[in-house]
Amino acid sequence: MSQTTIEAEVTALHARMGQQPPTETASAFSREQQALAGLTPTGVIMAGERLSDAPLLDVHGADTTLGAAVGEKPAVLVFYRGAWCPYCNIALRTYQAELVDELEARGVGLIAISPQKPDGSLTMQEKHGLRIAVLSDPDNMLLREAGILTAPSPDARAAQLDFGLDLEAVNASGTTTLPMPTTLIIDPDLTVRWVDVHPDYSTRTEPAEILAALDDS
Repeated sequence: MSQTTIEAEVTALHARMGQQPPTETASAFSREQQALAGLTPTGVIMAGERLSDAPLLDVHGADTTLGAAVGEKPAVLVFYRGAWCPYCNIALRTYQAELVDELEARGVGLIAISPQKPDGSLTMQEKHGLRIAVLSDPDNMLLREAGILTAPSPDARAAQLDFGLDLEAVNASGTTTLPMPTTLIIDPDLTVRWVDVHPDYSTRTEPAEILAALDDS
């Protein structure tokens, strides 16, 4: 297993961004990340609680459920914002490279879930050659149950629109709702074994942290 980490990739991304001329759009995102970094999330699902068999959509828009996706083995659920998010791309690319084989060896599944429409899920899957289920939570049911619902700040929303991103068009719910990037380890009966939430969307759960949690739980 190589030593690539999400943190290193994000640091490199920020270094490249820092070489660009400053813009108000970039400043709005930076201010949002700084504000989020100081937040302590409340109401988040806890180990021992159980998720419902919520309806989901696969990359082709076909109906499925969380239970069907999980099947009969434990699974790691990764909640991400969307194919448009550079930090999500870094995270899922790293999970594909560093985590998928390790999870398969342990008999554990990996499922990525976002609020975006199925075509966004398909884009994410194809872009990184993901060997994992990439699903949409069209009604934000799982995001709500997990207690990880959030939305961009007004300044960040304006910056997104200036950048050409309209979450109301991208998200299946037609809203600007997003998840705090979150990783859950769940059993086949959908009981949560481990939770890691990142209010600051520029940070994510590292592959090594997930594997350590599996070994400890």
